[in-house]
Amino acid sequence: MISMVEGAERRKTPNEIALEILLIALTGVFLAVVASTYSVSAYSAASSGRGTSASLTVLIALFVCLAPTTIAALLPAIGIAGMDRLFRLNVVALSGRAIEAAGDVNVLLLDKTGTITLGNRQAADLLPVDDQSLDDLMEAALLSSLADETPEGKSILALIQKKTGKAPVSPENVTFIPFSAATRVSGAQCSKITYLKGASDAITKAVLARGGFIPSDLKAKVNGVASAGGTPLVVARNETILGVIFLKDILKTGIKERFADLRRIGIMTIMITGDNHLTAATIAAEAGVDDYLAEAKPDDKLRMIRDYQNEGYMVAMTGDGTNDAPALAQSDVAVAMNNGTQPAREAANIIDLDSNPTKLLDIVEIGKQILMTRGALTTFSIANDIAKYFAIIPAALIGIYPQLKVLNIMGLATPQSAILSAVIFNALVIPMLIPLALAGVKFKTMPASQLFAYNLTIFGLGGVIAPFIGIKIIDLVLARLLHI
Repeated sequence: MISMVEGAERRKTPNEIALEILLIALTGVFLAVVASTYSVSAYSAASSGRGTSASLTVLIALFVCLAPTTIAALLPAIGIAGMDRLFRLNVVALSGRAIEAAGDVNVLLLDKTGTITLGNRQAADLLPVDDQSLDDLMEAALLSSLADETPEGKSILALIQKKTGKAPVSPENVTFIPFSAATRVSGAQCSKITYLKGASDAITKAVLARGGFIPSDLKAKVNGVASAGGTPLVVARNETILGVIFLKDILKTGIKERFADLRRIGIMTIMITGDNHLTAATIAAEAGVDDYLAEAKPDDKLRMIRDYQNEGYMVAMTGDGTNDAPALAQSDVAVAMNNGTQPAREAANIIDLDSNPTKLLDIVEIGKQILMTRGALTTFSIANDIAKYFAIIPAALIGIYPQLKVLNIMGLATPQSAILSAVIFNALVIPMLIPLALAGVKFKTMPASQLFAYNLTIFGLGGVIAPFIGIKIIDLVLARLLHI
């Protein structure tokens, strides 16, 4: 288990890499623009004997206005806002990258019990097999559940008490066998008698190893429980299978609709469970998940996550047990429960203080909102550079090329006021956009292509128009103040 955790490694998100490349590329492009503007102006001034080359002040103003300072300045505000929204949900992100990664998630792994179902599976019935008696089955189920502190174990004791009318009593000289993710069984040892309960395949394997046989109707009873959406637990005494406990699962209200929303924005949902394939398939169909992993062990979860990551997917997962630690350490977004084990919390990058696994869905939505906000502001930041070209380039080169006067479509008063207006607008636009960065763009469940078109229309078009208006207003104010 330790080696699996140590071998796990988180990656940079595609969006993080893309934004880093974009900012570096834009900075390089604008440096080239500034350098070429100086070279062209110096050559033209010397060859024509008209005007002077662009001054250092103008070149610095050009670079400051064109460089992607807006989005770079707003990134911290977007991140802080995302962490604040998580705090309101009583969720702590251990790194800003964790929230950003949540926005890029396209595969979501969810534990069945407690996330998709209510988590408190209740024992609904006891089904003896072949010619075994109900009394023997209840005795074995009772002894194997006395030390089981889970809701399922307690419900088994409650069901037996209801059927017998007697409170369960722990006998002397009994040694309890704790549940293990590897064996997937628990039970008790009384003298030379071993009582076990667990998954059908695990109990079958244990019974066959002891020289026992499989009852003819066991498979039918197990499949009947699974087909009804329940979880079958098989009970055995030494080498004899006595019967099946019917654990009833109940889906959480509205969970199917939430999965449908995630599907609309391109996120695949996968249910992980230790149940057999038939139970898993029934619950998966009722919940509306895209896929499921049944009879899952720690290495199965880890292998599935790595397979999806190797195919280019970003994977999120929730977990609370030590057996979840390797998968949590490997997943791009790992949400651990506060009431979970220390290894699980150490392997995660987000901690849910309320220990509510369904918050993973909210975390993904907040990550998507941050991603949408960053995309919208990046679009606006790039688009508003267009107006600055129309303000600064004519102002910088009009002395050499009088024909550039035609580009002064805003009718700015003088070259000096044009450059100053562009610089002032560039300084004002960042604090003006901080409220939007903090509030965030409203989350919309739409495909990436529609989201791109939406951002291009609203923030792209707005980013083009707003600077023309803003720079013109500032120029009018400057012209009045300076009596130009």
